[in-house]
Amino acid sequence: MQTEKVIEHIVKWLKGYAENAKMKGFVVGVSGGIDSAVTSTLCAKTGLDLLVLEMPIHQGKNQVTRADKHIDWLQSNFKNVKRQPVNLTPVFDSLVETLPPVDNEEERFMSLANTRARLRMTTLYYFAALKKYLVAGTGNKVEDFGVGFYTKYGDGGVDLSPIADLVKTEVYAVGGALGVIQEIMEAAPTDGLWGDNRTDEDQIGASYPELEWAMEMDEKGKTADDFSDREREVFTIYKRLNSVNQHKMVPIPICHIPAELK
Repeated sequence: MQTEKVIEHIVKWLKGYAENAKMKGFVVGVSGGIDSAVTSTLCAKTGLDLLVLEMPIHQGKNQVTRADKHIDWLQSNFKNVKRQPVNLTPVFDSLVETLPPVDNEEERFMSLANTRARLRMTTLYYFAALKKYLVAGTGNKVEDFGVGFYTKYGDGGVDLSPIADLVKTEVYAVGGALGVIQEIMEAAPTDGLWGDNRTDEDQIGASYPELEWAMEMDEKGKTADDFSDREREVFTIYKRLNSVNQHKMVPIPICHIPAELK
C-alpha cells in the first residue's frame, strides 16, 4: 500500500465531501482505539473544524487515558481541533433503571452493550446538528463489510466512512505514518462496550489478520472444505458472522406493493 498517497487521497476526499455538502467540519467519537485515532487525525488534516467527543460509559480507565492522550496530541498538532467531554454514564444508568427486568440476563447484557453505542451515536448527531458538522465513521473494511462487527444504528450510524475501504492492518499502517501515539498503536483492539478488558479477538474468536485472510479467501470463492485446522476454524468463524450480520450490511428491506394493489 502506498500509505502516504492513501492518506492524501482520504484527506482530499473528506474535505471535498464536506465542502460540497456545505458543512463546516466533522465530529468524531474518540475511544482510545486505532480506528478512531486514525479517523480523527485524517479529519484534522483537512483543515476544517474537528470536534472530538469523549463519551465514557463505565469505561475502563486505560481506554479513557488513551483517548485523552490522543486528543492532547491532536490539539498540539492541529489548531482546528476542539474537544468535548460528555459523561454518558448517568444517562445510561438512568435508562437501565427505567427499562423493565428480563428473564435472560445474558441477552439483556448484550442488548445494553449495543445501547451504549446508540447513545453515543445520538450524542454525536446532537453536536453535528448544532455545529453543521458531519459525523465521520470509524469502521474499517473487515468490521463494516466482512464480519459486521459494529452496532446497527450505533457506531454504524454515520454520515461518511473515510477508512471503510482499509482493512485493520492497513489502518495500523496509516496510523504509523500519521504519528498516532504508541500506546494506541500497541493497544489490543476493543469495542469498549462491556466495561471490562475483553478485546475484539476475545469476542470474535479470531484476530484481525486472520479475518483479513478469511475475507480474501471468501472473495476468491473458497469454502471451509478447502482448509483444515486453524484455517478452517477461522474461515468458519468469518462465514458465520458474515451471514448472521448481513442485516447490517445490506440496505433495509422494503415491502414493495404490486402495482395492481395500488
